[in-house]
Amino acid sequence: MKKILLLTLSGILALTLLTGCGKKGVEGSVATDGSTSMEKVIGSLGESFTGENKDVKFTYNPTGSGSGITAVSEDRCDIGLSSRNLKDEEKNKGLEETVLALDGIAIIVSPDNDVKDLSTEDIAKIYKGEITNWKDVGGKDAEIVVIGREAGSGTRDGFESITKTENSCKYRQELTSTGDVITTVAGNPDAIGYASLASVNKNVKTLKVNGVNPSEKTVKDGSYVIQRPFVIVTKTDKKLSKAAQAFFDYITSKDASEIISKAGAVPVK
Repeated sequence: MKKILLLTLSGILALTLLTGCGKKGVEGSVATDGSTSMEKVIGSLGESFTGENKDVKFTYNPTGSGSGITAVSEDRCDIGLSSRNLKDEEKNKGLEETVLALDGIAIIVSPDNDVKDLSTEDIAKIYKGEITNWKDVGGKDAEIVVIGREAGSGTRDGFESITKTENSCKYRQELTSTGDVITTVAGNPDAIGYASLASVNKNVKTLKVNGVNPSEKTVKDGSYVIQRPFVIVTKTDKKLSKAAQAFFDYITSKDASEIISKAGAVPVK
């Protein structure tokens, strides 16, 4: 009996020592700013991270890619969020990009629209105002209402560069967030828009592009051609705080891949 009690006490002591040696959760705050398209992905990652680190305050400010890049450059946030690659002039200012995931840019219409598939050439012609009626691409006789994002949006930059429509789009409306584009297109049976595949909901219909449905699989294998990176932006000459570094390490690890995938994007890990 004495021997059993001794072994039990030894086991409790060993467990206590192991618990004491465990890694303590980080403390502090992590401020992110930028791409509205990354809201679901970064929100899910932030929720998971703070669930494991109760003493960390996480914030996300959805201002758009350009604003997020400026915010990290001006030290107004820890980590910037961009749905496009950094430009050379931004890198020359001491900014560094890390690709977190890939995202398809879905071409969206109202569920009441009969069109199911468009070529990249037809999409370009629609946005440049060369095709103005849905009947010319297999739809009903109705004027096409062209919806897009504001200048500085990473989604707009990605869409226009891939479709080769830079500085030539004839937008009816230029909206300031992914959510606004989805809501506007959903409410207009004659509208067309583009939005992050990770953010698309059942209120709109995604079109095939060149016969290919937008999906995690087709983005990953490259067969869905309208896609772009989700990028996290930091400064090369400024060390992140302990909390921000821990968050950075977490979201770029393999452990975050499933969360990124469930949020609708394609993890690069």
